[in-house]
Amino acid sequence: MHVHGYLWTGEKTTFDKESVRRPAPSSAPTATSPDEVQQRYREAAAEWKTTDVPPIETAYWLLKPARLIRGTWEEPKEAADWLGQQLAEHASRFASEHDRDATRMVVLVASAAERLTRGGDVSLGLYLRGALFLSVALVTCSPNRAEPELSCPLGPGSLSASRLAP
Repeated sequence: MHVHGYLWTGEKTTFDKESVRRPAPSSAPTATSPDEVQQRYREAAAEWKTTDVPPIETAYWLLKPARLIRGTWEEPKEAADWLGQQLAEHASRFASEHDRDATRMVVLVASAAERLTRGGDVSLGLYLRGALFLSVALVTCSPNRAEPELSCPLGPGSLSASRLAP
């Protein structure tokens, strides 16, 4: 097992747009479906493949292009440390004073390491000043406990020293 890290910062209104956060349904609308339903399906299918907006389900990051991976770690603690670095880097922009609390961040990082050790995923979302939103996710791969049928976006044997985050 290894862990991939994902990071997204953007407008909260974009994050709230469910159509870009959910993969297209497995069955396409029929030819007799209303034009607007067919159009929504085409848009969802196209946007899903290209957008870096976080998916509705954390494990669905594995369906996204590998270029969106911000780091890969073989050790859960190293992945959790990266999460801590992201929180520290963005802390001054957190909208809530509660979210800026250093003790809280330490607890989040420790909890993330524990969860990853058990094979779970971690997903945090925090409001930033100015109607912005930060999403940080750590997703277990090969296999993912929540969605074991999902394959790793890097493919077998593609984890190299250059791909692993420090």
